[in-house]
Amino acid sequence: MTTFTNFDFSPALLESLKRMNITTPTPIQNKAIPPGLEGHDILASAQTGTGKTIAYLIPLLTNLMKDAQSSALILAPTRELAAQIQESARALMGQKLNFALLIGGDSMYKQLSSLKRKPRLIIGTPGRIIDHLKRKSLYLDECRFLVLDEVDRMLDMGFSEPLKKIVSYLPKERQTFMFSATMPESIKKLSLTYLTNPEHISVGSTTAPVLKIKQETRNTASADKFPHLLQELEAREGSVIIFVKTKHGADRLAEKLNHKNHHASAIHGDLKQRKREAVIRDFRNLKKRIMVATDIAARGLDIPHIMHVINYDLPQCPEDYIHRIGRTGRAGMEGSALSFISPEDNYKWRQIHHLMHPGKSDGSRMSSDMPRKKTKQRSYKNSTSPKRTPTKQWSSKRQTRFK
Repeated sequence: MTTFTNFDFSPALLESLKRMNITTPTPIQNKAIPPGLEGHDILASAQTGTGKTIAYLIPLLTNLMKDAQSSALILAPTRELAAQIQESARALMGQKLNFALLIGGDSMYKQLSSLKRKPRLIIGTPGRIIDHLKRKSLYLDECRFLVLDEVDRMLDMGFSEPLKKIVSYLPKERQTFMFSATMPESIKKLSLTYLTNPEHISVGSTTAPVLKIKQETRNTASADKFPHLLQELEAREGSVIIFVKTKHGADRLAEKLNHKNHHASAIHGDLKQRKREAVIRDFRNLKKRIMVATDIAARGLDIPHIMHVINYDLPQCPEDYIHRIGRTGRAGMEGSALSFISPEDNYKWRQIHHLMHPGKSDGSRMSSDMPRKKTKQRSYKNSTSPKRTPTKQWSSKRQTRFK
């Protein structure tokens, strides 16, 4: 069996991994770390919850420490993912390396102060990185390492132009890592613009979630979703993420759940950064059982005690379904994912099902008593495993009082 001692990196990193209770490399770590240590560019895909962050951080940090004059840049599509990457990097390196977290909504003064300390590792979101480049508070002349996490999102239309601007500030000779859970063919082709003779690594399916996530659907009229949601919450135990499609919908649903004595909070892009951090902190610390979220929480969020993901609204992009339900079933544990499908969602569900099961029937039928509406189809872009034991068990009965 391969262990981390088989890899050529520092004893300090080995000690950090032991302290983090990470003893055996996952398949993606086993395949990505050796070429990363050797200096190769990497284009890698692996299912959610399989340890991709550690897979690129170990070779990145090792190579960074070998070249004392160099720096590294890690780009993520959301503030939450960027902050989580920083936590992982700090856990591995402690105080041995200066970091800078550059994300929108955070204190510019704090970020300027961290940049004055000449950080070796910069982690951020594209918009804020560009802000610092324009005001000349950030220089990337010595940046020899670039990581794009959730590269399928980083290379799509929303981030492609900012990414081009950032890369124009980087040295041409650099090592580049690109990682994601989903990797459409269009993204693979586009990624070659930024990579030089990359190692292509694929572990597991990029169009299906891990097997330990139990997937279910419930056909319902849109007007009946909330009563059905209450039934599902009563029948389930443990922490729940509920995904909706709009910011207003997240706030409204969280408010309705709280009125029914379900302890819920909402997270979306309109919240101030401090509030977003507080929502995740309360959910992570089990002060709230339910987090109602838009797709800003669909990628990268690693909270091991999440037992259920409920798609109250289906995502706008089929690949986002994989990322959403990947918030449960982390690190080999079990989880469940439930999707509500209303008549107007049939086309979206067919696209999701086709992504995961090419050539097969969509596997969902409308109930005979369901109203069938003719709706215009909008464009839609293209067990015996160990049981989860959360640190705090939620009762399936509603909590009438919570301290």
